[in-house]
Order: sequence, then C-alpha cells, then structure tokens
Amino acid sequence: MLWPLGACALLAGCGPQYVVLHPAGPVASTELHLIETVSIAMAAVILFVVALFVIALVRFRDRPGNKAPYSPDWDGSRTLEVIWFLIPVLILAVIAVPTVRQTYALAHLPKQADPLIIDVTSLDWKWLFEYPAQHIATVNYIEVPTGTPVLYELTANSPMNTFWVPQLGGMEYTMPGRVLPLWLQADKPGVYWGRSANFSGRGFVDMLFDIQAVPAAEFQTWVQGVQQTAPAMAAAEYQRLLKFGTAGRATYSAYPAGTFPQTTNGFSLQGGMYMPTAVPGGASAAASPSAAMAPSAAMAMGGNG
Repeated sequence: MLWPLGACALLAGCGPQYVVLHPAGPVASTELHLIETVSIAMAAVILFVVALFVIALVRFRDRPGNKAPYSPDWDGSRTLEVIWFLIPVLILAVIAVPTVRQTYALAHLPKQADPLIIDVTSLDWKWLFEYPAQHIATVNYIEVPTGTPVLYELTANSPMNTFWVPQLGGMEYTMPGRVLPLWLQADKPGVYWGRSANFSGRGFVDMLFDIQAVPAAEFQTWVQGVQQTAPAMAAAEYQRLLKFGTAGRATYSAYPAGTFPQTTNGFSLQGGMYMPTAVPGGASAAASPSAAMAPSAAMAMGGNG
C-alpha cells in the first residue's frame, strides 16, 4: 500500500524547515490561512471528481447483468447543466472573497501603531538596510522590535530583485528607480530567514539576510549601541558596496545622504499603502515617508504601539 508513504510525505511538510507553514507575524498568518482555504477548496474539487470517476467505473462498466440505465440518445439535462455551472461559481467565490478581502486589508498599515521605517536596497549581490529615523545602516541583516509594524521601502541599485521573509509575509519586488512598500511584523523574538527570490546572476545564491526580532527595549539598546560604537559609512564604502560581489554582515552608525530615492510610487502612510497621493503640480509620486514620517519612526524605535 502506498498510503503510508503519502501520509509520511504530508506530515513531513509540517516540519520546521518549511518556514512558510510556520508564520511568526500577522501578515504571514493571514497569508497561511488563505493558502489553507485554497488548498481545501482544491482538495474538495479533486475528491469530488475522483468520486464521480469511481462511481462511473463501478456503475456503468460493461458486465453481464449490469442494471445501470443505458440511454444512447440522451442529449442533455438542464438540471445537471445548472449544477455544474453553479459548483465552479461557488468554488471561485470561496477562494476569491477571502483573498480579495485580505489582500486589501493587508495593503494598509495597522492604524493603532506607529511603524518603524527601513529603506531596503538590493545590490549585486548583497542587501543594504537603512534606518532613516535612527540614521544607521546594516548590510545583510536587520534588527526590529517585536510587536511593531515595520514599513520596508524597497528599491534596487542593480537588476530587479525580490525581498522575501517567508515567516513574516509574502515577497515584493525591488526595482531601480522605484520605491515599493511592504509592511511586515514579527510577533515574537527570533531570527527569521530572508533572501532574494529572483535570479540576478552568479551571486544570487549568496543574497541571504536575517531579520532579528527582539523586544522593544532591547532594540532601542541596540540602536544606541550602533550609534555610539559602529563606524560611519563613508562615501567610498558605499561605492564599494555598489560593485559586483558578495559581502558579509556590517553595521554603520551613519551613511551618506542621497543613497535612497526621495520619491515613492503612489503610496503614503496617511493615504494607505497603495493609494495615490496628490502632490502640488500634479505629480503622481509622493514624498518618501522616510523623510515625511520621521517623527513616527522615531517613536517606533522605542516600540510604541
């Protein structure tokens, strides 16, 4: 029998190495519930079709004495046509309604908390993270407070890439000349694995980073320690990071001005993540929340919310 092997394969998928199935924040938990809903709907369809197939094989197979009705001139049934039209509609509704509702819900930051803002730049083949309110920077790792929404402003100074932390939420693109938003939150302390999910050359495999979630007080202590003890990033060091190649972890107490775009692509903290914000002169882009919302980000540094 093959069913024990199948059961073992399904149970193996629940192991800790399958991080998507072990969410550690509200965004990832919502997305996992959507995955479960879609999976259940698909499983129901598969089981229903298999059951009909087995019934047809058993009931209508050609054998002596088979009492099943035989209607070679049958040309249709309005009742059956209505049924197999409504069943897909219901299945699509079961999948589409929660998906659309949760997608729009996740497009907005929680109103009850001030976010921590982190500017993310994907490079070849490394990650640069800048904290505009704290004016510190890291390479290939991020430190965040638990229980606080974090708004990641994403761009690239290299080919298009993707930013992905499976245990905290879905991925988002990083693109040169554009700034795209993604908010995530870690509900409990831990180290969460992140990486690029878009092939970008021979160093793609090394584009790994960690998000270290710590209590708010510990995060504030870390920020103060970086500001007091870490070296500043000189312009020459920034130019070195822009070059092709990999890099290890690094921490900086300051970074040069102008290293991150000052315009976003149609989003603001006040108007919602994906709502266009009107600005003087009819421009479609809004001023970067990195500058506009620095006071709120400073409050988020202390874990308020």
